[in-house]
Amino acid sequence: MGILLFLGLGAQEILLIALVVLLFFGGRKIPEMMRGLGKGVKSFKEGMNGMIDDKEDKEDKEQKKNSNSEWKEK
Repeated sequence: MGILLFLGLGAQEILLIALVVLLFFGGRKIPEMMRGLGKGVKSFKEGMNGMIDDKEDKEDKEQKKNSNSEWKEK
């Protein structure tokens, strides 16, 4: 059917890795790990959005400051 490319791995390699993970951690632990991973990704995204919002707020304040100083000079 074709080669599944994920970081240069084929379907057989991905299946083997999935089996090893299943045997190593067990069926009950995997959902907990994925839930924790999902929460971590969500937290990371929220942090990145917060940084972007902070940067925009800073730029807005600088623009207001510059426009106020220009208005006072006139």
